[in-house]
Amino acid sequence: MAPKRPQAPQPPGNTGAPRGERRGSPLDFAGHGVKFLGVSVLSGVLLAGLALPAVGALGLTAKDTAESFENIPDDFKTPALTQATQIFDAKGGLIAKVYERDRTVLTADQMSPFMRHAQVDIEDARFYEHGAVDLKGILRAISKNAESGTTSQGASTLTQQYVKNVNVEKAGDDQAAVLEAQRKTLGRKIQELKYAIKLEEDLTKDQILTNYLNITFYGHQAYGVEAASQRYFSKSNKDLTIAEAATLAGMVQNPSSYDPVRYPDNTVKRRNVVIDKMLENKHITADQAKEAKAAPLGLKYKDPQNGCITAQAGMGFFCDYVRHVIKQDPTFGKSVADRKKLWDTGGLNIYTTLDPDKQAAAQNAVTKKVNVTDPVSAAATMMEPGSGKILAMAQTRPYGLDPNKNQTVVNLNVDAAMGGGNGFQTGSTFKPILAAAALESGMSPTQAFPSENKIEYPNMSTCSGTWKNVPQPGQGKATVKNESTSEVGPYELKQAMALSVNTYFVEMEQQTGLCAIKQMANKLGISQSAKGDEFKEVPSMVLGSLELSPLTMANVYATFAARGKYCTPIAINKITTVDNKDIKVPQSQCSQAFSENTADALNTVLLNVTEKGTAAALGLDDGRKIAGKTGTTDEKKAAWFSGYTPSLATSVWLGGPAGGVKMKDITIGGKHFTEVFGADGPGPIWQMAMNQALKGTPLEPIQTINIPDPQPKPDPNATPPASPPAGDPNAQPGANPPPPANPGGNPGGGTNAGGMIGGGFTFPPGFIGGNGNGGKHGGGGNGGG
Repeated sequence: MAPKRPQAPQPPGNTGAPRGERRGSPLDFAGHGVKFLGVSVLSGVLLAGLALPAVGALGLTAKDTAESFENIPDDFKTPALTQATQIFDAKGGLIAKVYERDRTVLTADQMSPFMRHAQVDIEDARFYEHGAVDLKGILRAISKNAESGTTSQGASTLTQQYVKNVNVEKAGDDQAAVLEAQRKTLGRKIQELKYAIKLEEDLTKDQILTNYLNITFYGHQAYGVEAASQRYFSKSNKDLTIAEAATLAGMVQNPSSYDPVRYPDNTVKRRNVVIDKMLENKHITADQAKEAKAAPLGLKYKDPQNGCITAQAGMGFFCDYVRHVIKQDPTFGKSVADRKKLWDTGGLNIYTTLDPDKQAAAQNAVTKKVNVTDPVSAAATMMEPGSGKILAMAQTRPYGLDPNKNQTVVNLNVDAAMGGGNGFQTGSTFKPILAAAALESGMSPTQAFPSENKIEYPNMSTCSGTWKNVPQPGQGKATVKNESTSEVGPYELKQAMALSVNTYFVEMEQQTGLCAIKQMANKLGISQSAKGDEFKEVPSMVLGSLELSPLTMANVYATFAARGKYCTPIAINKITTVDNKDIKVPQSQCSQAFSENTADALNTVLLNVTEKGTAAALGLDDGRKIAGKTGTTDEKKAAWFSGYTPSLATSVWLGGPAGGVKMKDITIGGKHFTEVFGADGPGPIWQMAMNQALKGTPLEPIQTINIPDPQPKPDPNATPPASPPAGDPNAQPGANPPPPANPGGNPGGGTNAGGMIGGGFTFPPGFIGGNGNGGKHGGGGNGGG
């Protein structure tokens, strides 16, 4: 038997002596010298008779009842009570409170003594005097019911009520199981009786009362006395007055009829009955009773706040991402069922990586630059380079279920499996991934290619063979051209990246090989599309045909900022239970995706983009160095800017939330665009967010190397020199010869790069990724920056 616990402390002014706690065997509790089986049979039948007047008609005998009683297993187990989970930002601010059932479990000394006495006095005044069954109460109820001709008077003890509540708790959200747990049948009564006897053997009266007060439903989604106290009076249970405690205690019998919000007069009458009971049982004085009954109801009601929909402004999508992490990461349980149980049971304090200041900066930018009623939306993710921490996750349209208010629960920042959409084609923001692969393989950062304005896709090596540009009937071979007719090479890497010259990167892609690009993408966390499709080796991938999420792209650029150190994204720093036990959380897994030398060369190239290239207008107010890349897709269906400083990487996407919106002749955020590019659509959003997020932080240098600028191209109208200047390495740039074609077919299906990409990429129909439609949440093809 569990050790005795002291009776709940008496309230001030209590004039009655404390009731002693009677312990002993079930025989002692049941009556004086009555045999155990006899009590079981008698109590079961009598209890059933109280609720079921027709029991006699069932032909049940004492023998039947005894056998039923003996067949019930006595291994009664109470479930872990579902509690509310709280999600906090990195500075300890509450993001949201989520629960299957709003409950905070308290210990006895955390509860109001008034609450404990009030509940006992109104529900089971002889609780501390009888065992699992109150025979006096049964006889009294029989007499009352006989006099009235009804079954209005019950005789279940508080322990039996607790058993019923446990069965309801076990049923969870299964309404059929809940109804079965509440059904008034003889079998159910006998089962509850046996479990109640078992509980009285294992627990003290105080423990049973504490458990009862933590499990009981008080209406308005409040389970347990703490949630009820917060719901109706906006205070902790331990701080309740006598009148407030009596109000809650009186609700238990019928939370609907005694709902203080809807029926305050009924509630006050019931409250006063409870106060009279407390006086009768000498738990309060006459003066206290008089004062409590004169007190107004005094509600300070707060509506139930549950789920990510109640999150602080703009944080709902990150909250939802955290929910997906817990339900999917094996760290939180080996099976889906285990992880779901952890989330549903709740009682967790989840401390996340979300930086509230940076979140505010990102949210401000995506809502100031794009209106919620615009046909397009923006999404932005911020990450800390070198740690994998997600610092902000914002989008224009608010988290919610009402499409009439432009709300959505689709998190456009993340992959479909984590609550997101199908991703968006990334345009030229993918080109630095090719550059990283080429530089890591040994290619010089001054490598030049002819970069004609328009070329046919050359054959390219893959991980398993060769991709071949096979002519299609009536269309010829797939071609690619630059955004502007003036873009004619030769170019070197710095200038080609700054101008986002498509043909340069296709020629670089051929020399590097599709396999090396895929392998580099894998090292940067890209192994499939946002909707889970296979990563296929096709030439258009360098132009951003693979549909990805802003979170994925932010992490790619965070890797550039961290000098090649890739870390898997994490959203959770720490989780504790309500009793301050730590729960293991996923740790970021970091690896060196490419060398620091390659990273420094890439930083130099991307710094040139923001200083002399397509993103030259996106400098920050404090003049700090930034590096990044613009991207725009086919027919301007998506536009991107991804950029970074050494301490913060941010990726911003702009486009139609469901794809297919051509951003031409369009008004966004009150500004008209003839057509949208990465530099003038998402670029200013990125700029506003980064200015606010980095304000007042130390200026940090970006690690670079010396990459000479190419010599200016000669004036075609000038008289050429007789011979190139001696020692000029850039006088006659030319393309390196392509590698010999490997035998084998084209993996991934199809032989051509089909579709229309980036304002001049003509592909035969049927090519993967080139159908001009990136899926439900994607853009079309892609190309220039």
